[in-house]
Amino acid sequence: MNAATAAAGGKISPMLGRLADERATGALIREHGTLYLADGHVVHAESPATPGMDVLLTANGAIRADSWWEAVDRAGTRQRVGRYLVEQGRLSDGALELCHLAAIFDAAYFTLAPSSGPTRFRYGVAHWFGAVRPVPVAAVERETRRRRELLQRIWPEPDTDTAPLSRTGGQEPPVPARRRRVLDLVDGVRTASQIALALGRPAFHTLVDLRRLAAAGLVTTAAAQGDTAFPVPAWMAHADVEDPDVALLRRLRAALEAL
Repeated sequence: MNAATAAAGGKISPMLGRLADERATGALIREHGTLYLADGHVVHAESPATPGMDVLLTANGAIRADSWWEAVDRAGTRQRVGRYLVEQGRLSDGALELCHLAAIFDAAYFTLAPSSGPTRFRYGVAHWFGAVRPVPVAAVERETRRRRELLQRIWPEPDTDTAPLSRTGGQEPPVPARRRRVLDLVDGVRTASQIALALGRPAFHTLVDLRRLAAAGLVTTAAAQGDTAFPVPAWMAHADVEDPDVALLRRLRAALEAL
């Protein structure tokens, strides 16, 4: 087993693992977000890099904005905002669970990103939204690892995730409608997180689309816009990202652009 494989199979956050073992309740605060635990399970997560439950529920019309703020006003102090929406008939149990689970995994991905900042745990702290379906720490870490590996396979340049993005210009091949909505918001100013917020979509899904667009030669970081570009052959835009030959060519192109 090489060093990379060993690291991939290790704990993403040893501190989080210890808190799970001791069945801790409180808030794990890291540089890029916060995980809320109850009895050692993750019950909520939030990150500045991801849209919150308010955006995810209201942007796609699942509930109206006034219904959201009514729930916050009437149930926030009791940490029952999610349950209030269900009890008042604003949302079904299933819709709440799916949306909340997506929000947990989305924010956890960014919260657990490698960081040189401090990590601290505040015992007894709970989030005002309230618990919906507790998620084992092992499942959160496993999903976070899977997402990291997926992004690496698609396009190995992480700057795409955080820098302002620009379109590379020139003729653009057809892209799926979902990816087109992302591409239409690439303007040289917005970052991936800002695009996700504008679309009301989980940020990780937006990262996937943007890395696919970068791999296809359609998107680059705004800082690299003035650099000499090495065009990607049209067939690569439609190739299977799992193909090791395609992955190698994309890595070679990235290396050439970095020279």
